[in-house]
Amino acid sequence: MMTTKPRPESPASGHKPVMLDEVLAALDIKDGDKIVDGTFGGGGYTRAILTAAKCSVFAIDRDLDAIMRAEALAAQTDRITPLLGRFGEMDALVEATGCDTVDAVVLDIGVSSFQIDEGHRGFSFNKDGPLDMRMGAAGPTAADVVNHMEEGDLANVIFRLGEEKQARRIARQIVNRRKEQPFETTLDLAQTVEAAVGGRKGSRIHPATLTFQAIRMYVNDELGELARALVAAEKLLKPGGRLVVVTFHSLEDRMVKQWLRNRSGKNAGGSRHMPLMAKGPEPTFELRPNKAILPQDKEVEGNPRARSAKLRAAIRTEAPAIEEEADDGMNLPPLSKLEDVS
Repeated sequence: MMTTKPRPESPASGHKPVMLDEVLAALDIKDGDKIVDGTFGGGGYTRAILTAAKCSVFAIDRDLDAIMRAEALAAQTDRITPLLGRFGEMDALVEATGCDTVDAVVLDIGVSSFQIDEGHRGFSFNKDGPLDMRMGAAGPTAADVVNHMEEGDLANVIFRLGEEKQARRIARQIVNRRKEQPFETTLDLAQTVEAAVGGRKGSRIHPATLTFQAIRMYVNDELGELARALVAAEKLLKPGGRLVVVTFHSLEDRMVKQWLRNRSGKNAGGSRHMPLMAKGPEPTFELRPNKAILPQDKEVEGNPRARSAKLRAAIRTEAPAIEEEADDGMNLPPLSKLEDVS
């Protein structure tokens, strides 16, 4: 499997936290609050949070580069605690520091601009680099997926996670090409996908966009991680605690919306992403507000990444956390099947 050497980037390298004003308003930060920034990334939210009040932040990220940035910030203030790990394990990570509950949790669900902008991380088809795509440093890479996954499973990943209508054609083209030579670079994969589907007349996005999205989400188990993070936040937040989640595409937002509606007692039924909440338990969250908050037009003009963003927020009630296994509802083959292929 490929490995990458972590390299710290400057916080001034163009990173723009999305919907910052709306996030701060939903967090309603007060002096003394303990807040989890579950996706530290470039640290935009954390810096703003620390400025808003005399509070403290648990900065979580599975990306060692991001934690190096958090540690640089921690050298300037004792109000930030960097924690290397997955945000789906935030309850265990925070509790290991001796803290049992927090006042707020914020999650920015998406790829960090630092990860996209660095070609050696393998996230972008616009910059050639090794087919990695891992947010952390462990586990199978994107190259392992496209070079070893069975054609049917690969088509299913691309269709389910990328919502790509030509998934079967793309998977067939990938499998046929890898028989001649294994995939090693992002540009190689992007060109193969483009050859499979051809140029899409009138489309402003690259024909490989959805395939890259799907493989990235699969490699990092992004929906599974989100499902676990919601359950972990429910356990960690104290009564009155605020949960704020910013998503960037429909699969993420659908999951958060359905889960919050289930937890607030507003759903009569379940969904393909989350099981039906059993009758009986008291609602663990109160929606604030009831609908998603969208970015202002001015922000979208200045930051294209904000175009698809949606913010959902809720307040933790006094009801005990509901015990259940987190489930992303996708039923895809486990990534562990590829762990011994390299």
